[in-house]
Amino acid sequence: MKQIFIAIAVIISIVSLITLSFTFNQVENERQRLLLDLQHRSGIIAENLAETLAPNFLQASSSAIQTLVPEFAVDDEEYAGLAVYDNKGQLLAVAPDTIKEITGTQQVIENAIDTDTASGNFRKIGSNNFYVFAIPLHDKRLTVGSLMIVQNANYIDIRLMDIWRNSLLRLFIQVFIISLATLLLLRWIVYEPIRKLVESLQQVGSGKKHKKIPNNPLLQPVIKEFSRIQTNLTQARLAASEEARLRLEKVDSPWTEEQLKAFVKDILDDRKIIIASNREPYIHTKTNGKISYYFPSGGVVTAIDPIMQACGGTWVAHGSGDADRMVVDKNDRIAVPPGESKYTLRRVWLSKEEEDRYYNGFSNEGLWPLCHMAHTRPIFRKDDWEEYKRVNQKFAKAILQEIKRSNRPIVLVQDFHLALVPALIKAERPDATIGIFWHVPWPNSEAFSICPFRKELLDGMLGADIIGFHTQLHCNNFIDTVGKELESLIDLEQFAITRNGHTAYVKPFPISIAFSEEHAYKSYDQSVQINTKEIRKELNIQSKYIGLGVDRLDYTKGMLERFRAIETFLDKYPDYREQFTFVQIAPSSRSSVKKYREFENEVQKEVTRINGKFQTRTWKPILLLSKRYSHAELQHFYQLANLCLVTSLHDGMNLVAKEYVAARNDEKGVLILSQFAGASRELKDAFIVNPYNIENMADIIKESLEMNDEEQSRRMKKMRTVIKNFNIYRWSAELLKTLVNL
Repeated sequence: MKQIFIAIAVIISIVSLITLSFTFNQVENERQRLLLDLQHRSGIIAENLAETLAPNFLQASSSAIQTLVPEFAVDDEEYAGLAVYDNKGQLLAVAPDTIKEITGTQQVIENAIDTDTASGNFRKIGSNNFYVFAIPLHDKRLTVGSLMIVQNANYIDIRLMDIWRNSLLRLFIQVFIISLATLLLLRWIVYEPIRKLVESLQQVGSGKKHKKIPNNPLLQPVIKEFSRIQTNLTQARLAASEEARLRLEKVDSPWTEEQLKAFVKDILDDRKIIIASNREPYIHTKTNGKISYYFPSGGVVTAIDPIMQACGGTWVAHGSGDADRMVVDKNDRIAVPPGESKYTLRRVWLSKEEEDRYYNGFSNEGLWPLCHMAHTRPIFRKDDWEEYKRVNQKFAKAILQEIKRSNRPIVLVQDFHLALVPALIKAERPDATIGIFWHVPWPNSEAFSICPFRKELLDGMLGADIIGFHTQLHCNNFIDTVGKELESLIDLEQFAITRNGHTAYVKPFPISIAFSEEHAYKSYDQSVQINTKEIRKELNIQSKYIGLGVDRLDYTKGMLERFRAIETFLDKYPDYREQFTFVQIAPSSRSSVKKYREFENEVQKEVTRINGKFQTRTWKPILLLSKRYSHAELQHFYQLANLCLVTSLHDGMNLVAKEYVAARNDEKGVLILSQFAGASRELKDAFIVNPYNIENMADIIKESLEMNDEEQSRRMKKMRTVIKNFNIYRWSAELLKTLVNL
């Protein structure tokens, strides 16, 4: 549409320029015509009056002439008056007296007497415009005086203004008609057909059944080319699906998006997939009147979005963006990703009080610290719990609306924000297959007993058919918790819990990222070097070695311990001062929660203290970046860093560790990984550290920086193989296969 308005603006500019040029020319021609007419009429009037006045001029006195002048009658509606002068330019008579106020008449009289010819010019009285015309009076051949005629010339300006007004009115009408016609023509003859062509091509690209390309004679060559591309894409997709189908049972080959699509089609038999989470994958915002979107940080959306793009379906989530309501349809749905439309996002709206109590209160001040055991006291309030229940009911209602016409739908609930949803769905739709994946750790039973609402939470989760965790340890903790809190039948051989006649299976599904063969063998090209150089220049990094941390500003991520390890490293190994810079990317998180605000201040103070201790004029040991970077931008940081520190005090998985490994196509770099992060169970070739052991972490940083290229490559290759073989597509396939096989 923007191009259409630009085209209309260009057309309007051209039409306006032509019209104004013609109008200007018309006005000038009319001005000249009216001026000549005025001069001609003034000359005729003056000559007629002179013939009458001249015979009596020499014999009459001034008083006689003054008496005589008013008697002259002039049949001209523009006539304003006349005056008689002697040959010295002295006024002898005037009628009416008002024309004496006209300035500059003396020059016109003198010109007529001196040159013995008629003379005329325009003069003003206030806002009125007059034409002053003078001819000489003769006695035989001698010039004895001058006669001046004054004509009202206001009608000339009025006439010229009428021309401009009429022309501009015509221009406005022309512009309106031309703009409307152009808009309709471009919209329906050009824009709409092209939009439908693009939409058809996108549908082929996303694997959906595409509409027939509309026939348009004006766009026939384009349509022909689009049809060819569409056919090629369809054939390529069918070939890829067939190849994926043949590889379904090959465990040794990395799973791909196409393989997952074929797998889903093969085992689900058109059963609808619903994902439910608090955080939405695409957030729309409005800035300076323009709507844009961004992809939020966080492990849930990072992991689940590729699955939904591969499988399709509907994602139910809280609409948190200030422009989210502006882009949804009447059913609060929008196709995403923007411009690709691979699945549907259904938004749930929460009030300010609901967000404060359900999200900030019960979820983040209660369940989050309870599950992470990061030495932060959980806070549980009755009002927060009541709001948590109401919001879970609101999510359940939205999910039930989405599966109303679906047979045996599959519902995958994500994380601790929606622990009650599985039981709510199962009560209304017992035919639905429900899974809940707990993305954070599950604490031991003694720690979980702190929660005053633990029995209701467990009952809510046990409404699911599958309860998934990242590690077997978390599964064990959950089974133990249920055994101590609820009356149920527990089968430790099958890891199944039966309560109230329903059986839920508890299984580990270590989540991962979208890493396939294509990413694994993508060349480490020159653009990477260009991007990393730009980062160095932008951040003014001149040191030889760079360390990296990428985390939300969260007290569970071990940032303070990380910074103190860097301080100890620089104290113990001073040769690395000015040779090592640590870049910590830490966008603000949950700033409405008091503990997070306090932690943010603590982090900033610690960075300021350490930098104050070591920094020089051109170097700071720690750069704290609060900017929210996109996934594409983070890739450049991963490719720049000699080492990546992931020092979580307690974490479910931590996908940053896997993202760093996946980004290292050059098979260089070192990952330092906390033993308390779920990723440490898989990435055994990282340096596994205890983040509370500051001295040891400092030594590991030194060892990492001094590791030779061969050792770096050996370790990185092994970790990349793990992520390649156990990527998010395989995770999704195993979870779905487990659900379907129930």
